[in-house]
Amino acid sequence: MPVVDPIADMLTRIRNAIMVRQERATVPASSIKLDIARVLKEEGFIRDYTVVKGRGVQGAIRVFLLYQDRKKPYLTGLLRVSKPGLRRYVRCQRMPLGKGGRGISIVSTPQGVMTGREAKRRGVGGELLCYVW
Repeated sequence: MPVVDPIADMLTRIRNAIMVRQERATVPASSIKLDIARVLKEEGFIRDYTVVKGRGVQGAIRVFLLYQDRKKPYLTGLLRVSKPGLRRYVRCQRMPLGKGGRGISIVSTPQGVMTGREAKRRGVGGELLCYVW
């Protein structure tokens, strides 16, 4: 069965891996998912990510999760905002910064995928992909 929303699938796989305290999650690769993983690493929510060539053409992204004292994850919540059936776009003036300032928002802009704070600093808007906290 094909995946309708690949970004939501990625976030769900990461969320499920955190719930069972796994050290990594594997998701099918795409350029937007690589950009999201890059933002998560830059913001300190994950330890690292690598691209693994698989049997298929697509390959996979292995996301290494980050825990405090091997118990409490740094990444406690993921929420998909823009969906294939209902896209959410925001201007730079109304850019949400995250979950009450504790998290980040990830935005796809014409200048690439970045945090909401970075998009507001650069003065660009775009599609609000998800919140991470």
